[in-house]
Amino acid sequence: MRTVLTIAGSDCSGGAGIQADIKTMTANGVYAMSAITALTAQNTTGVSGIMEVTPEFLGMQLDSIFTDIFPDAVKIGMVSSAVLIEVIAEKLKFYNAGNIVVDPVMVSASGSKLLRDDAIETLKSKLFPLALILTPNIPEASVLTGISIENENDMIKAAETIGSQFGCAVLCKGGHSVNDANDLLYYDNKYKWFRGERINNENTHGTGCTLSSAIACNLAKGMDLETSVQKAKDYITGALKAMLNLGKGCGPLNHMWNI
Repeated sequence: MRTVLTIAGSDCSGGAGIQADIKTMTANGVYAMSAITALTAQNTTGVSGIMEVTPEFLGMQLDSIFTDIFPDAVKIGMVSSAVLIEVIAEKLKFYNAGNIVVDPVMVSASGSKLLRDDAIETLKSKLFPLALILTPNIPEASVLTGISIENENDMIKAAETIGSQFGCAVLCKGGHSVNDANDLLYYDNKYKWFRGERINNENTHGTGCTLSSAIACNLAKGMDLETSVQKAKDYITGALKAMLNLGKGCGPLNHMWNI
């Protein structure tokens, strides 16, 4: 069985973070492992508290994983401080990890800020260069490039800027009102659009976590980038179409729709 590691924060309500990642990985037929960067007190209406693990303990988690069950792919989600980012980068380089998918989580779906300002530069300098692919949404791509993204040409410009700067593939996710859920994959100085249908479902808590985890699953199985992205989009489309309706705010997806 292929193995995937998620390095991310815990969502006690189960819709995002490592809980969404583990559900996604299980539904996609890989063995899931997790290194927790922070505990969050959150639900579908917002985040009320974040308690980070210590850098030393995060390092111990990563050592425990890499020295026993080596992951075929790694997905990185919420890491809210520079010192934790540095630990992750150090361990990934030391163990020569591959198929690294970085979801640059900066703001939750409910609008809560999840990344400190001082951590953004560390994320860019330490972690992005190790990634095979980054998966920013439009607000995150704007933060990373300083480009105001209003249309598909802006998405292309932003993805090319990020990819050129960090030497990795970029999936710029278009689900934030620019288009009908069309995502742009930029890699090897070329780009490909993945056209998607906009699904009338307001319950989108954890979609970014879920998509990046599904991509990591497919990479772990040996699929190429384009196939990995397409199959991940198919999976998340099914999860949205299942129309799960839980909570009083922006609810979670049905990660188990295909089981």
